[in-house]
Amino acid sequence: MTTVLLADDEALVRAGLRMILESEPGLDVVAEAADGAEAVAQCRTHRPDVALLDVRMPGIDGLDAARRILAEAGLDTAVVMLTTFDSDDALLAAIEAGAAGFLLKSMPRDRLVSAVRAAASGEALLAPEITRRLMADFVRRSRAAPDTVTDTRLAALTDREREVLVLMARGASNVEIADALFLGVGTVKTHVTRVLTKLAVRGRVQAVVVAYETGLVRPRDGAPG
Repeated sequence: MTTVLLADDEALVRAGLRMILESEPGLDVVAEAADGAEAVAQCRTHRPDVALLDVRMPGIDGLDAARRILAEAGLDTAVVMLTTFDSDDALLAAIEAGAAGFLLKSMPRDRLVSAVRAAASGEALLAPEITRRLMADFVRRSRAAPDTVTDTRLAALTDREREVLVLMARGASNVEIADALFLGVGTVKTHVTRVLTKLAVRGRVQAVVVAYETGLVRPRDGAPG
């Protein structure tokens, strides 16, 4: 059973999300919160697999709550940000905090369900309509991508791990990576874990950022999502 926390300052939004998620097998909404402070407290109490956090909430907002949840020692909750807008600043802040993904509230219900399941299994997720712009913008804000891949962060990766990272950056799931590289899904999961460890990043989305920052993958080559 995948457990979920819902955090949104609008009760009707939380009710709608709960109805969608609990109509699906294997998903259980264990707590709700109306602001960021309550979301952090509920995560500490219920330790959900996934926290869906609205970006804009009174007091402690969703981004600050995400930072606190992801920094909590021993708390293994994946955070997915929800919003009605697609602000680049909010996207970048969510990724830098270590969020597993960023979704628009206007998404179809099947995408919401898939997103929760993906986050719980360690996959990265971003709304496809905003990902390409996000990664291009991230590269511009940090520094221009180098002409050659020389960043020392990639030095520890094996050739196979670089192949896995490239496919992660292009939005491939573990199953799709396994198919592309003729590997078992279990082997891909091991490679992904090693990539995250060697890059010293919180999750797949931050690993994708490294792939773009270092020039291993460029926005024009295709972006995740």
